[in-house]
Amino acid sequence: MRRSALIDRRSFVRAAGALFLTSLSPRALFALERSDAVFASGFRSPNGSFGIGLVAEDGTFIDRIDLPDRIHGLGHSPATGLSVAFARRPGTFAVIFDARKRSEPIVIATPTDRHFFGHGYFSPDGRLLYTSENDFDANRGMIGVYDATDGFRRIGEFEAHGIGTHDMTVSDDGRLLIIANGGIETHPDFGRTKLNLDRMEPSLVIADAATGALIEKHVMPRELSQLSTRHLDVDQDGRAWFACQYEGSRNDMPPLVGHFARGEALSFVSLPEPVTKGLANYVGAIAVNRRDGLVGIASPKGGLAVTIDGRTGAVVSTAPVADAAGIAPAASGFAVSSYDGHFGANHSPVAWDQHIVRLS
Repeated sequence: MRRSALIDRRSFVRAAGALFLTSLSPRALFALERSDAVFASGFRSPNGSFGIGLVAEDGTFIDRIDLPDRIHGLGHSPATGLSVAFARRPGTFAVIFDARKRSEPIVIATPTDRHFFGHGYFSPDGRLLYTSENDFDANRGMIGVYDATDGFRRIGEFEAHGIGTHDMTVSDDGRLLIIANGGIETHPDFGRTKLNLDRMEPSLVIADAATGALIEKHVMPRELSQLSTRHLDVDQDGRAWFACQYEGSRNDMPPLVGHFARGEALSFVSLPEPVTKGLANYVGAIAVNRRDGLVGIASPKGGLAVTIDGRTGAVVSTAPVADAAGIAPAASGFAVSSYDGHFGANHSPVAWDQHIVRLS
């Protein structure tokens, strides 16, 4: 996905058209007119139902799409305007939707011996959708490939070259898949239970987007074998930033954020000790603001959001955010949501889910 191709609210409104605008309530329309950006995130309503919320930058609801169950991650194609939301592991459905309501949502499902890991991204031209999946009987991560020009028909799959495949993304030129293999074995017969914490195999992989062939694989060093590599984003220089969740002793203080690129070794960011402690060994989401050269991370366990200078690795700011959930690049810095219903300074009677995507 081309994260550099973020466009502002005015472009979203032009693309949406009059039919979409007339469907909004006066309050939602007012919020949209005042907003610099538009975001989407999953949520749970007080009555237990689930949906995707279309949200202004101040957190005001603009619109919603009903869902059959809880989702996890989302992806967006600037080329087509379509977005995708993935079921929470070990869910088997994904919903492709147009936030501007120019087309009806499409629901796709994994084959019977697969489930989604909650993430996926479009090719830069929007013609393909790549998804992180689990071949649970063989205990191997897979990348499913779906044809966006043919109703999102599944046309193939690649090995992810690891286990516990979680987040993944695509390079700006569309040639590389960048994959975070969390290293944790799971099986839908055991729900979300982690089956191999004593023998984890976390890794970060670069693969060929056309063939799935392995180009590079970075395995966590032995002393960090319980550092699960979970989420990714790519900066303006093509470096992949990754965020981790530690499954070892609560008293350990491993590095939780780092970056790498093709031909480069993993490099961990040395955060100040109070910040590392504040993250409570768990980073739930990461995002890059390319325009500002910043990296943002959020920890629900630590109740903390942190902004990092992507050039130096220095901490620019920290902010306490109870139950911090998603984070995404905003017009300035980052938009942050929480499980208790906060999106920025606004509070809604919903529980936001773990990830946000900025629509363009």
